[in-house]
Amino acid sequence: MRILHVDTGPSMRGGQFQALLLLDELERRDCRQTLLAGEGIRSRRPVERSSWRAVRRHSRTCDLIHAHDARAHTLAVLHSCGKPVVVSRRVAFAVAGGLSRWKYRRAAHFVAISEHVAAVLRSGGVPGRKISVVYDAAPGPRPNPVPTTRPERNPSGFRVVSPNLDDPLKCRDLAVRSCEHAGVPLCLSSDLQADLRSADALLYLSRSEGLGSALLLAMSLGVPAVASSVGGIPEAVRSGRTGLLVENTIESVSEALVRLRADEALRLRMGRESRQWVRERFTPERMADGTMRVYGRVLGNGA
Repeated sequence: MRILHVDTGPSMRGGQFQALLLLDELERRDCRQTLLAGEGIRSRRPVERSSWRAVRRHSRTCDLIHAHDARAHTLAVLHSCGKPVVVSRRVAFAVAGGLSRWKYRRAAHFVAISEHVAAVLRSGGVPGRKISVVYDAAPGPRPNPVPTTRPERNPSGFRVVSPNLDDPLKCRDLAVRSCEHAGVPLCLSSDLQADLRSADALLYLSRSEGLGSALLLAMSLGVPAVASSVGGIPEAVRSGRTGLLVENTIESVSEALVRLRADEALRLRMGRESRQWVRERFTPERMADGTMRVYGRVLGNGA
């Protein structure tokens, strides 16, 4: 099986990390892979730039094209040389009209990263038979064994980490105001992989979310989350078990933060359950298995 992966992301965000996780896991399977990428992935891995010429050239020798973002979807259906196109759909907003509707009809199959995203696709006119739900995986290293005692990650007190994203949908201002209201310190992080290791909680607020790679990373490290109850987030965070789901209001968010700060036993229990939840549902192996089933279905090779 020869797969051409296309990603055009200009920076490393959740989708780009997930694409690399998938490629690395598929290396262990019977797949020959080529990756064309934008500046995000190219800052981490020396691969050819994604362009219409490169897509057309490599399409001639592949069996299937896997597009990992919206622009890659467009490039793939325009320059696929007749090869089937599988599209990873990561966002939770509605399918647009015009060119978007046309290119959505041209894709052979969609990989939705949550049941919520799958529902959005169906409401946008994509037939259910062309949609498979394959959850993202926890990025970074495999989860460590569950600790029997709380590691001394932050001797100075309760520490909250939140992604430092300049995106109006990611509610950074609400995170800052809520932490001020709750009286807890906030680290706005540009490196969650490093900062979560000394965190007591992840604060992940959003107005629209497919699933949330940062949530999976936090859970794999045993860090409970306070997260918006929107989109696919409730499929990742089990409220009261691996974190707390909140409304996007200062009162709701600050109340959850105060509760976690006051109850270390609750944080420990949520950390243990988070690690177990990731091992059960959000591993690179499970993501690769689901993706391979989609490839087999599209190519007529069964499951």
